[in-house]
Amino acid sequence: MTKERTAAEQNPVARILPLLPLAHLDREFDYLVTQELSDQAQPGVRVRVRFAGRLVDGFVVSRTATSDHQGKFGWVERVVSPEVVLTPEIAALVDSVADRYAGTRADVLRLAIPPRHAKVESEKPASSDSSTQDAAATNAIPAVDFEGWDRYVHGTAFVNALTAGRHPRAAWQALPGEDWARRLAELAAVTASTGKGAVLVVPDQRDLDRVVDACAAVAGEENVVGLAAGLGPAARYRRWLAALRGSAPIVVGTRAAVFAPTPDIGLVAVWDDGDDNLSEPRAPYPHAREVALLRAHGSGCGLVIGSHSRTAEAQALVDSGWAHDVVAAREVVRACAPKITALADSDQALARDPGARAARLPAIAFAAAREALKNDRAVLVQVPRRGYIPSLACGKCRAPARCRRCNGPLALPAAAGADGAVTPACRWCGVVDAAYRCHACGTRKLRAVVVGAGRTAEELGRAFPGVTVRMSGGSEVLAAVPAGPALVVATVGAEPVSADGYGAALLLDGWALLGRPDLRAAEEALRRWMTAASLVVPFADGGQVVVVADSGIPTVQALVRWDPVGHARSQVEERAEVGFPPMVHLAAVDGSQDAIAELVDTVELPEGAEVLGPVDLPVGARLPFAGVDPEPGDVARMLIRVPRSMGREVARALAAAQAARSARRATRPVRIQIDPSRIG
Repeated sequence: MTKERTAAEQNPVARILPLLPLAHLDREFDYLVTQELSDQAQPGVRVRVRFAGRLVDGFVVSRTATSDHQGKFGWVERVVSPEVVLTPEIAALVDSVADRYAGTRADVLRLAIPPRHAKVESEKPASSDSSTQDAAATNAIPAVDFEGWDRYVHGTAFVNALTAGRHPRAAWQALPGEDWARRLAELAAVTASTGKGAVLVVPDQRDLDRVVDACAAVAGEENVVGLAAGLGPAARYRRWLAALRGSAPIVVGTRAAVFAPTPDIGLVAVWDDGDDNLSEPRAPYPHAREVALLRAHGSGCGLVIGSHSRTAEAQALVDSGWAHDVVAAREVVRACAPKITALADSDQALARDPGARAARLPAIAFAAAREALKNDRAVLVQVPRRGYIPSLACGKCRAPARCRRCNGPLALPAAAGADGAVTPACRWCGVVDAAYRCHACGTRKLRAVVVGAGRTAEELGRAFPGVTVRMSGGSEVLAAVPAGPALVVATVGAEPVSADGYGAALLLDGWALLGRPDLRAAEEALRRWMTAASLVVPFADGGQVVVVADSGIPTVQALVRWDPVGHARSQVEERAEVGFPPMVHLAAVDGSQDAIAELVDTVELPEGAEVLGPVDLPVGARLPFAGVDPEPGDVARMLIRVPRSMGREVARALAAAQAARSARRATRPVRIQIDPSRIG
């Protein structure tokens, strides 16, 4: 003990990173450590220090014998906990993420490390949670059958590379109907069997529950821990500590789990990287896929980006050679896929049903549903909009129906009452307008512009009397439905799994997905469609998918051929031609016109950076800053576009400009997003 204390006294200075919200204070500060705290104040622990006259939280970054500071030193007030929660690997990852996204390390640490729960931290760990034992030896991993990976070209080679302790990187294209959760569990199990950790990141709670169950079945329940924001503070911190201490080598979680402090990590996997839930809505707005890439590069671990579809970002990684394709041969895909039919797929189909182009539910959709119900299987009906009738227009002149109070869109929240009255309500302010009159022509007639899931379920219930109708969406999302004939109406992203597979899927209102003014509209539509179609049984078992969209659209053709890789490749080529991510890096700067002008005067952009704008955002737009309410129309966006090789340079330039504004105590806030998911 004396020798240890003497060694600690040789490094009396602790370099502390205070958790301060100011960009110009994103650096370490040197503090002296008392002899009583010296043994506990080790790198990675939480401490409290006095900064500018008040106590603030911070982390010890390192201990040193000397300091360059020439003034008066402060003292570490206390060590909050001797638990080393900021490991060297996570500390390096935090630095990389802050550098990549022009943010501060304090903001990234808030995402990476949950708040401390003292009672949980002081609990005596169970034998399986002991940090002094080797988790891989204590909780043996059962033998795993990897036959499912044999269906993929290079699938077996990828598993063998993990078994050998190497660090392969792949973009995995899951087959239709694939039990993707079990495939991920198998990869995690083989990684854990080599004595390394695995982190599996999924978009939402339903996927998390499914993957946790699969990992428990494959690797043993004691080897798996699930992390989610919905857990209480105690439960979440308890599971996070299990990951930190190595008692659970497999960590499954939502987007923040990509920072899970698993010791000696061997694999990071991200499922469905195109899902918006994987994009962090808080500063510095990192995407879980990009954090996983940084972690794989920094720690040298394996990486899997898996999905039924393919994003342009994942395809760019494959095209660059940084990651490899793990896809199935075409004959295997055809054997697993259902029959997919689009509107007017042939002149003969159009002749049989001349109204197919205009109908919301054409005859081929009804025929597919009847056939599936006849075979005692459920029918999945995917609807892009929730609610009853979420958009209304004048029944005479087709002008959009607007609220007289706030000019918001009117909607019909439920069916007509017993007296047949229809009472529209505003979707913005909630005011009911029973005496609505069109502002253009004065008529009181209304018509539906968009039909929601509620109205769709009502119409299908009348069309198929006696058949059970279930709804999934909004606040009531079903994880699974029992086997047997039923109509399941679900909004996009809320499609439940059927116990024996769906006999048919009807993908309605394709124009609503494809017609969005968004860079990723086509990619997102294909992802939503493929996610739903993958729940349908193969064509050999009678599975059918009907997509209500023009068959001449390339995205629809990619679905019919089940060719997400080809579609992603075309998206990459198109974006390269017009200069959009992922072929370039794009920084979006939001704020008032004056704040953006102030930032432009401060920032030193690298040579070759292209500045676009600023342009006004729509009236009613709000900046995501507490206490900020700019004047109507005084919210603008500026874009900065640079080649991919200059991404770090522009991020550092913007971070330096933010720090300079922070030092000057600028009152007008500016939000900076690097490669935002939504550009417009």
